[in-house]
Amino acid sequence: MASLSVPPVLTSPRHDAIALHRAFKGFGCDSTTVINILAHRDAVQRGLIMQEYRAIYHQDLYHRLSTELSGNHKKAMLLWVLDPVGRDATILNQSLNGDITDLRAATEVICSRTPSQLQIMKQAYRARFGCYLEQDVTERTYGDHQKLLLAYLGIPRYEGPEVDPSAAARDARELYRAGEKRLGTDERAFIRVFTERSWAHLAAVADAYHHLYARSLDKAVKSETSGTFELGLLTILRCAESPARYFAKALHKAMKGLGTSDTTLIRVVVTRAEVDMQYIKAEYHKKYKRSLADAIHSETSGNYRTFLLSLVGRDR
Repeated sequence: MASLSVPPVLTSPRHDAIALHRAFKGFGCDSTTVINILAHRDAVQRGLIMQEYRAIYHQDLYHRLSTELSGNHKKAMLLWVLDPVGRDATILNQSLNGDITDLRAATEVICSRTPSQLQIMKQAYRARFGCYLEQDVTERTYGDHQKLLLAYLGIPRYEGPEVDPSAAARDARELYRAGEKRLGTDERAFIRVFTERSWAHLAAVADAYHHLYARSLDKAVKSETSGTFELGLLTILRCAESPARYFAKALHKAMKGLGTSDTTLIRVVVTRAEVDMQYIKAEYHKKYKRSLADAIHSETSGNYRTFLLSLVGRDR
């Protein structure tokens, strides 16, 4: 369930485009107007506003925003105005080809998306950046982590809720034999099960594993693997069990301790606001006894804070 709040009666995309242009004119930018418009329009509406802006002013709204805004507010807004698929493709390109390679971000985006989302994302990546996503993944990753990501990108998986309990139990036993039962780890077995099975099936495998061995599959992955390979497996498993709980934890880690990982905070808030942010907020409050809005308020400031809180929405 999305947290995005859209007015019951919308102004036209043309009216919004003109209002944005006025907000850019003169000395400084009227950021309040920019946030009030763009933070309360869905992806389709934002796309229409960008079309109208280009038609009226012969200028790209994305480029204009990049010259008018600054800092983390600019980073968040520039991601937000992209269509969701193009946004994921852009995050992946920046993570894999930016000044600093961010394999954690790339792994999160790939391993937390559905097979149908990944197929569309790969097409968008190719169209936008002129190369195949798999090619960039191959050049920037290595070993079992690379094998996991390429298999996850390439193998079609069932997306429905149906599960065969006996098949789930077989997979649980296979993972036990591949990991905790033996000396060393058969990484191929983990890659095969985690990349070929649906989320519903993998959640059932985790339940079966706990029932059979009185130990969580999550802990087994942690004890048997490490590094970015472990990160990829855990992302797949935790999103299979509860995407909202996974992203609530990611947000908490981003704001925990001294300093804030603004890159993670921006990425999760912007990519989930139109998807399941209400569920993430509920999981966050349940686990950390504090509202997500309150946590963001204490870790951010200025227009950056106002924009993120507009996306997250008020707590009900």
